[in-house]
Amino acid sequence: MPKTAAESAAGANARRKQNSKPMAPTALPVLEVLVVAGCWESEPSAGSVIHRAIATAAEFVAVDVADTELAVMLTDDAGIRTLNRNWRGIDKPTNVLSFPALQPSGARGPADPPRMLGDIAIGYETTRKEAGEEQKPFDHHLSHLAIHGFLHLIGYDHEKDEQAETMEELEREILSQLGIPDPYAERKD
Repeated sequence: MPKTAAESAAGANARRKQNSKPMAPTALPVLEVLVVAGCWESEPSAGSVIHRAIATAAEFVAVDVADTELAVMLTDDAGIRTLNRNWRGIDKPTNVLSFPALQPSGARGPADPPRMLGDIAIGYETTRKEAGEEQKPFDHHLSHLAIHGFLHLIGYDHEKDEQAETMEELEREILSQLGIPDPYAERKD
């Protein structure tokens, strides 16, 4: 059976781990950040935080994201609750949702448009609440959620313990490149 992008990347990431440095510079995906809820006006740097986080993740993973596009929608809890209910059958807000795009099976031609990776939605109030409860800077938590969503778009998951460990370790490594502490470390108050 062919390997998924995440399985291939996990092997490459394990090899790269020996150096614990980002991959060589690569072409970055085209990213559009859409603000659809007024509550995000209190976070004017949110778009640049997300761009930086996803660019760092794209440079760090061993998955080809050249000539790709993705969108991040910054919404409120009401909007993300609707998405969560409609797509996952869970009627409550959440922090981040990812919607990977179906990938074409044929070979790409030179005139083809960029390949869509998918969409990410981030809910403001839940993200703000979690950052406060976990005593993290909002930008750090937002970076983590953007990276988490991006990893889902390129095939990573956390349904099984081994998958979760792989994904969390990769998140830690990417966040460390941004100078952001381990989000999974237990806080010592």
